[in-house]
Amino acid sequence: MRRLAPLAFFTGLVMSGAAHADDAAVSMPSAHARIGFERVRFAGEEQRTGLVGASYLVDAGGIPGLAVGPAVYGAVSGTHGGFFTLGGEAAWRQRLVGPFGVELGVYAGGGGGGGVAPGSGFMLRPHADLVWDGGPVSFGLSLSRVRFSGRLADSTQLGLVINVSDDFRFVSAERMGDAVPSAGRAGLGFDRVQFVGGAYRTPAGKLLRDGAPLPRTISTLGMRAEQAWAKNGFWGVEANRAARGGVGGYAEVLGTAGVEDEIVRDALTLGARVALGAGGGGGVSTGGGLLAKAGVYGVVRLTNELGISLEGGVTRAPHGNFRAAQGTAALVWALDSPDTSGAAARPSRTDFSVGVARYEAPRVGSTTQALRAVTLKLDRNLVSGLYVSGEAFSAAGGNASGYSGALLGAGWNQRIGPNLHVGAELLAGAAGGGGVESGGLLLQPRAYAGWQLTPSIALRVGAGRIRSSGGPLSSTLVDASLAFTYGVSAGL
Repeated sequence: MRRLAPLAFFTGLVMSGAAHADDAAVSMPSAHARIGFERVRFAGEEQRTGLVGASYLVDAGGIPGLAVGPAVYGAVSGTHGGFFTLGGEAAWRQRLVGPFGVELGVYAGGGGGGGVAPGSGFMLRPHADLVWDGGPVSFGLSLSRVRFSGRLADSTQLGLVINVSDDFRFVSAERMGDAVPSAGRAGLGFDRVQFVGGAYRTPAGKLLRDGAPLPRTISTLGMRAEQAWAKNGFWGVEANRAARGGVGGYAEVLGTAGVEDEIVRDALTLGARVALGAGGGGGVSTGGGLLAKAGVYGVVRLTNELGISLEGGVTRAPHGNFRAAQGTAALVWALDSPDTSGAAARPSRTDFSVGVARYEAPRVGSTTQALRAVTLKLDRNLVSGLYVSGEAFSAAGGNASGYSGALLGAGWNQRIGPNLHVGAELLAGAAGGGGVESGGLLLQPRAYAGWQLTPSIALRVGAGRIRSSGGPLSSTLVDASLAFTYGVSAGL
């Protein structure tokens, strides 16, 4: 599939595309993709847990050196495979002398799992990094303090960090009605996304962490976001979680890379890829959490923008006893390509929001408690008012640490005054963990109202229902969020 190659996701959950703009129309603040590793000690444990953190920070403007953005942390060594947290980070950078500089920041989010004792799920991580600036790629030593769920973890440690810098190209909300000519990728820079449904087939006789039999079939839902690299290569990120199979808390977040080639022009592409990252939860024995995948696939092109992908492969936790054959089917959406002709086009509206949600959640043992979750959400317009949406969330209050999920769907948004807009949406997906009984498909209809604080930033409050098809979860949901609106090329 020519240029359909090469985010969950995050989510990425990232549905940015290739925008094409002149310097007058496009804003280009610096962006920083950061990956770090450190070893955290949980309360009462001698062995430390290795955490990998990934964040995407964009210069905020107004305060030189300040950047903000989403972040995720996951276990890859120790005994807590399946421990994840999701949230946001703010960091301030300052050059000291020569190529050396300092970065001061703080992460706040929610999560848990991987056999960590129950708690609120809230994680706070202030840090100070000494960084050597190598241009597009920088390296550093990080000193951090991690506090999770009160004092379930209250740990100080050194770590390593790698920072890759680029530009975050976007069209401001004020200019989204204008036709904009070409200048390269925009937003988070991914060329395509895939909405993935799959299943693991596990060997007979394997056990969960508690000694119960590992289910032979585990259904998953997820998303991949990918960017082209060189002629036939690509890299990207993927996030998946269990939808059925008795392991509701299982989730994985991985980086992926591969090669592919068009076998039948404009019709069929074949490829192969590998992935490496963190996975676990739901009682699945992934050891410290390190997870590896390999697969081959084919993509059948349906239109210039859409295709169907079928993939088969294997997955293994090198330090645990989880291994499985995997099959997936995906809807592939080509957002654009890095070498689009440059013709002027109206940008497509994209909203990124961060917020909190609250609802009553039944727990194992027939009790019900209020649950508070951190939410990260991305909406991309298809036509005026109609958008597709992806959301990731993790518990950060209510004694449900380890409860997390991902939702996909569509919505509608309409302005009703100079500063006021309303909307409605229907999302579906999967969630689990944290002792919350929410098996099966998760449905979330919701309505909201938003007030524009600035042309690009809105405060939104919403209400709706959240319900699981295979469990007793059925509750009124209320939420509040801040939404940042920007434009990228429509690619359609």
